[in-house]
Amino acid sequence: MLRLGLSPLATTISTVGAAPMIAGIRLRGGNAGSGRGAGSMVTEAINTARAAGASGTVMVRGDSAFGSWAVIGAALAADAEFSVVMAKTRPVARAIGTIDEDAWRPVRYPGAVQDPDTGAWISDAEVAEVPYTAFARSSHPVTARLIVRRVRDVNTQDALFPAWRYHPFLTNNTEPADQADITHRRHAVVETTFADLISGPLAHLPSGKFGANSAWAICAAITHNLLRAVGALAGGACRNARGATLRTRIVNVPARLARPQRRPVLHLPAHWPWARAFTRLAAALTHGPPIPA
Repeated sequence: MLRLGLSPLATTISTVGAAPMIAGIRLRGGNAGSGRGAGSMVTEAINTARAAGASGTVMVRGDSAFGSWAVIGAALAADAEFSVVMAKTRPVARAIGTIDEDAWRPVRYPGAVQDPDTGAWISDAEVAEVPYTAFARSSHPVTARLIVRRVRDVNTQDALFPAWRYHPFLTNNTEPADQADITHRRHAVVETTFADLISGPLAHLPSGKFGANSAWAICAAITHNLLRAVGALAGGACRNARGATLRTRIVNVPARLARPQRRPVLHLPAHWPWARAFTRLAAALTHGPPIPA
């Protein structure tokens, strides 16, 4: 399954076991809302992913800023799945209120801790689902699964009458409710992409001109994707390493270029711990760097 994570700035593509790539990026002026232009961005990102050779199921995920017909309609038009957070409006609250108490099931997240005494998983998160029609008063109603995750409110101490906090999202994913919740919560990978960009080329935009900054943002996305490709080719721990780590280990390498007998040779540091990853990268490139010595 290919997953698209939405954010106010960029759309990222992620697959299981691989670091995310940027499928689209825009720089917007003023205090534009997060969901502005999101529908066309979803369409462009899906087209980009499929043009790059992606096949199978595509899922579009986003937070409540993207729980709109523009996003969901774009996903449906592209024959993609969607999983978007819904704002807790009165209709959503009424739908949550119709869920029977016996319908809630505990959900086990990856990395959960097991109680050594009882064998139970230490998590009070529970999930349930109910059919829900979004945008019912518009000309584009969408009926899908409203999956709700609830957790105990830590501000209440009454064990007999606990208070709950509810986190609903709308999806046409066909997985069981607990697995669909785990799949949806993986959308936070987009924040890792932002961290990479902010610690690198987007730390400071180059000018006060919108056009120049917009071009810089696009170049930053291209650089990010090239760096992720470098990490994938280098393999090992570099495959999922942060951008700053890759720049330190693979890109910013103190080396000396020599040409004995007009044959380029790259002299790398002695006892360099990342030599194997660099060698794998060089071997994978069609036109690689000079032979390391």
